[in-house]
Amino acid sequence: MYNLLSKELKLGINPFFYVLPFLTGALMLIPGWIYFIVPLYFCWITVPNIFGNYKAQNDLLFSFMMPVTKKDIVQAKIAAIVILELLHIVIAVIFGMINTQLYPNINNFFFGPTVGFWGLCFIMLAIFNLIFISMFFKTAYKYGVPSLAAITGAMLFAAGAEWLGIQNNKVFELFKGSGADRLVVHIPILLTGMAIFAVFTITAYHIAIKQFKKVDI
Repeated sequence: MYNLLSKELKLGINPFFYVLPFLTGALMLIPGWIYFIVPLYFCWITVPNIFGNYKAQNDLLFSFMMPVTKKDIVQAKIAAIVILELLHIVIAVIFGMINTQLYPNINNFFFGPTVGFWGLCFIMLAIFNLIFISMFFKTAYKYGVPSLAAITGAMLFAAGAEWLGIQNNKVFELFKGSGADRLVVHIPILLTGMAIFAVFTITAYHIAIKQFKKVDI
């Protein structure tokens, strides 16, 4: 499993996608921006390009020729996805902390980089993982429709959350008003988001294994 994951991280993934989180994370420094866009770049750019590269390199055939099981292949690819997602989040959080120091008194129309906001980002990526992973491994080859469906699901969640934050006074106060600094409320939101991310990703993993076992070339 370790060797297969190393193959994914060193050979399957272009080094640019380890730099991209720093480029997109810097967008957190824009005051009053739509910060959901920062982790969405992972969905928009990283996943379609990586899996497009897999297809171009005939990675599926190469993987089948290796002395590994289908379960190992699924585990390695999902682990690589999660590592990149966490890299995007961690770097964005760092830039978000800088944001709060640079603009301590700014009133955000959209969600600001609060602790609770990152919980919402984990939920957004959880939705992306559940849709993309469970759909992709039906073929482990066609990535276009799974990418489009997963991106749509993630964007609908982000748009819905932003709309709720604008329309609902309680949500507005919690994330943008006087309650934005209440860690006693925001930390449970973060932990809940992380738990949902884990549950959805593990669920997608089990679905993917069942589907990939049916794939043959």
